[in-house]
Amino acid sequence: MPETTDPVGVFDSGVGGLSVLREIRRELPAEDLLYVADSAFAPYGDKPPGVIQSRAAAIVRWLERQGVKLIVVACNTATGVAVDALRAGTTTPIVAIEPAVKPAALQTSSGIIGVLATAPTLASSRFERLVSSYGVGVEVLEQTCPGLAEQIDKGELATPFTRSLVERYVRPLVERGADTLLLGCTHYSFVAGVIQAAAGPAVRLIDPAVAVAREVHRRLGSLQLLAPADRSGTERFLTTGTPEQVQPVMARLWTRRVAVERLAPESVAAATLLR
Repeated sequence: MPETTDPVGVFDSGVGGLSVLREIRRELPAEDLLYVADSAFAPYGDKPPGVIQSRAAAIVRWLERQGVKLIVVACNTATGVAVDALRAGTTTPIVAIEPAVKPAALQTSSGIIGVLATAPTLASSRFERLVSSYGVGVEVLEQTCPGLAEQIDKGELATPFTRSLVERYVRPLVERGADTLLLGCTHYSFVAGVIQAAAGPAVRLIDPAVAVAREVHRRLGSLQLLAPADRSGTERFLTTGTPEQVQPVMARLWTRRVAVERLAPESVAAATLLR
C-alpha cells in the first residue's frame, strides 16, 4: 500500500506540464512531486499514436517503480491518445488533463469556442466524446498549432516568431466569432499572455490546470493519501533529453533554480518489460 508521503508523479512530453505541476504545488504544498519531461521524444504532437502510447506506458511503469501514489498525465496529447489504456494497465490512480469543453460551452456568449491543441488531441476519440457530451448547441472551432510547443520547450516564449505563430493560429478563431479559447496543450499556458494579446481583451481563455490540481487534491483525500499538512513538499525533475539544455528552460518556467536529472530513455523503455 502506498504511504501518504510517497510522491505524486507528473509527466509530459516536455516542459509544458510544469504549468500543471505549478498548480498542484499551489494546491498541495505538503506533497512531494516527481516530474518527468520526455524531452527525447518531444513533441508528442507530431508522433504517431502508437509511439505516444508506448512512451506514456513506459513512463507510467517507471513512475510506478519509484513508488508514486498517484500519476498525473499533464499532457493533453497523451490523455487523448493513451489514458484509457494507461488506466486499464495499472492500479495506480491516474488524473489526466483534457480540454475544458464543458466550462467553455457554459461560459461562451457567442456560442462559438476555439480549441488550441495538437492534431492527435483533436483527432482522438476522447476529444470527440467531450464535444459530443458538452458541446451541444455550441460551435467548436479546432485549431492545431504546429511549432508552438517546440518554441516553448526552447524557452522562446515571446520572441517575434512565437508571437507570429500565435497570431496565425488565434486570429482566425476570433474572426469567426470565438469569444472563448481553450488551451488544449499544457505548453500553451506559458504563452497565455501572448495568446490573450492576439485574441483581444474580450476573449476569455480557459486553462484546465487549476481544475486538475483540485482533482488531485480530491482524489488523494478520498484515498486518505494526503501528506501531513505540517510538512513542506519537495520537487524532483527529470528529463529523457539533455539536462544541460532542459534545465535553463525549466528554471525559467518554474521561476527558481532547479536541478534536472537525466532519465535515460532506454531505462524508461526497459520498464515496460517488467510488467
